Amino acid sequence: MEVLLNKLYEENRLNKDEIVYIITNVDAAGRKSLYELARMKQREYYDDQVYLRGLIEFSNICRKNCLYCGIRRSNKVVERYRLKKSEIVQCCEDGYQLGYRTFVLQSGEDGYYNIHRLTGLVETIKAKFPDAAVTLSIGERDEETYQQLFNAGADRFLLRHETASKRLYSILHPKSSYDERMHCIRVLKRIGFQVGSGFMVGLPKQTAEDLADDLLFLKELHPDMIGIGPFIPHSETPLKFMKGGTLDDTLVMIALARLMVPDSLIPATTAIGSIHPLGRELALNAGANVVMPNLSPMSVRAKYELYNNKICTTEQPFQCYYCMEKRIESAGFKVNMGRGDSYRFNALSKTEVEN
Repeated sequence: MEVLLNKLYEENRLNKDEIVYIITNVDAAGRKSLYELARMKQREYYDDQVYLRGLIEFSNICRKNCLYCGIRRSNKVVERYRLKKSEIVQCCEDGYQLGYRTFVLQSGEDGYYNIHRLTGLVETIKAKFPDAAVTLSIGERDEETYQQLFNAGADRFLLRHETASKRLYSILHPKSSYDERMHCIRVLKRIGFQVGSGFMVGLPKQTAEDLADDLLFLKELHPDMIGIGPFIPHSETPLKFMKGGTLDDTLVMIALARLMVPDSLIPATTAIGSIHPLGRELALNAGANVVMPNLSPMSVRAKYELYNNKICTTEQPFQCYYCMEKRIESAGFKVNMGRGDSYRFNALSKTEVEN
């Protein structure tokens, strides 16, 4: 195990069988070594900085029917909502006053937010907060929409691939196309967005081979951001009785992702904080370096429930900020409230300037 971990750290060229071996056989001692190596690699690129992004969940209406998701179209129990443009901008204003310089606008795949509404929203935010980055997480759209959003000033786009297994994707995403998902991710990167992708750990019928494929896909894609969190069952989905992903398995995948795509930004997700009181701190010490406190209005926080027992639904934005500041510092890191562009993006920008 130590030989493979050191090979990954020093050379970053493990094959699939070697990755599967680590995932399948890593024990407590191996995890400790893995996390240490991931922290070292994280600091090599980002020092001790943890970047804070302000998350705004602006609609829980979704046309998709993904089997694991609490806001899936067929959930008739969830109370649906949409924030008005003025409410979204006010969330950004609140966050800006707290020091945030990245706003992550996330929603279900809600057709009400068409290209005109979305570009108008992005343009307004960028005009009002020109030194802030805008990240979108709104699902699959056509290439023209992505291009117009980029032209309007959107800086980043998060679109998890969810799983690199076509077999597993087809099971979990009825009437959705694996090929279309992958196409969207590659289009976003080609347009010029800082792109984020990622996957869940512990999905029903997921194998170690599937997880190895996830990591190899991310290494090939080389995204700017990687989101990895545990599968957590939701009571109003077909997977409500399934076993969820574990803390250890999720931390292992975060650490492996850090070593395989070392210059990427990796969030310590709310989901991992929801399965363990110190989940986010443990994720930071396994290679993560981003946290996204919630800026959404209190009136809608609990309605954006992708999984059960989601944390941070009753805290005001300033409470979320100060809580995370203390947690980050207690884990041995420093809070960075800047735009926090990826190492790769900064390197490319520097090269373009020099040329």
